[in-house]
Amino acid sequence: MQLFACGVNHHTAPVSIRERVAFPPDILPKALADVTGERRLAREAAILSTCNRTEIYVNTQEPANVADWLASFHGLPAREVKPYLYLLPQEQAANHAFRVASGLDSMVLGETQILGQMKQAAAKAHAAGTLGLLLNKLFQRTFAVAKEVRTATEIGANTVSMSAAAVSLAERIFPSISEQAVLFIGAGEMIELVATHFAARKPKRIMVVNRTVERARDLANKFGGEAAALTNLPELLADFDILVTSTASPLPIVGLGMVERAVKIRKHRPMFMVDLAVPRDIESEVGELDDVFLYTVDDLGEVVRQGHDSRTSAVTQAEAIIHARVHEFMHWMDSRKTVPVIRSLRDHGERLRRHELEKAHRALARGDDPRQVLEALSRGLINKLLHDPSHTLNQAGDAEREELARLVSRLYNLHND
Repeated sequence: MQLFACGVNHHTAPVSIRERVAFPPDILPKALADVTGERRLAREAAILSTCNRTEIYVNTQEPANVADWLASFHGLPAREVKPYLYLLPQEQAANHAFRVASGLDSMVLGETQILGQMKQAAAKAHAAGTLGLLLNKLFQRTFAVAKEVRTATEIGANTVSMSAAAVSLAERIFPSISEQAVLFIGAGEMIELVATHFAARKPKRIMVVNRTVERARDLANKFGGEAAALTNLPELLADFDILVTSTASPLPIVGLGMVERAVKIRKHRPMFMVDLAVPRDIESEVGELDDVFLYTVDDLGEVVRQGHDSRTSAVTQAEAIIHARVHEFMHWMDSRKTVPVIRSLRDHGERLRRHELEKAHRALARGDDPRQVLEALSRGLINKLLHDPSHTLNQAGDAEREELARLVSRLYNLHND
């Protein structure tokens, strides 16, 4: 078994790269089938794709091929992706997975959302049939480590979430959120989190637009807001001062022309926009407009890093826990190397057992004394089991015999003087 983690994240790649290698939920099954299918690039695979990272965890002998596949699957030249790519083998891969799930590798130190996203990645791989013994063990250990870190340390204390950061930035543009109208595009978990923070500031108007109006209405009702279909966005945009978007759309939803028209209608009153989607929902050129303040997930980084210093000791404790658990996981991986030998040894013993048992059955059928049959059975089985190691010891050279004798004593727990 060879464990590798391959991918890009907010440390290694800007959002302009991350969005090009992201895996929307609807193509994940196809991607998992492709990487483990006829081409046999990997025996097992799981894909974690969020706004901050795209990572592939694999059991493979050819990790470089998986890295090339990541680019080719998205129709990109490998040279455009490789400068941002990390490829982590074995122990490093396990350490990385444990750190990610524990919130140590997140833009928001100690955030909890990533753990749920990793669980979803494992569940989708399981449903696709690409989660085998190694990756199943990795993810189960990962979830256990994350729980231990969050229970034993204060890693989540004073965390400034992406949602809170969005509100904080908006308050730098507008004196009071209570005087602004807020529009949310999308109806997923991230939008609900952001809406919760904005709703706490009691804006004068809240609206949720989504491709499925029913989902938009369900979310809007939680905050006393309105709902509309995404197709109405061009007509609605000018009515709102704040826009937050997070969808799974592979292409931008909010274009430059749409925003230019809205700004003109608003008579150049400022608009604050937060694009939490990867790939991005808002065309990057929108940020160049004079009256628009556009922020992406990367732009929120400075805000969410506030309070990190107060958690330095928690990070140290968390790293110590992770180091110990990585050592345990690698010990488990190493122990799996002996499985074929143990299986062969058991098969060998089973063949000998069946042979002696058949002899005993024949003896009993002839009417032999059962006590003598059992005696012969046990003696014959012991002799056959010990024949090969005894013969090997007797035939070994002097130097080899001493080492073999030591190993036999250890294997059979012998205590020789």
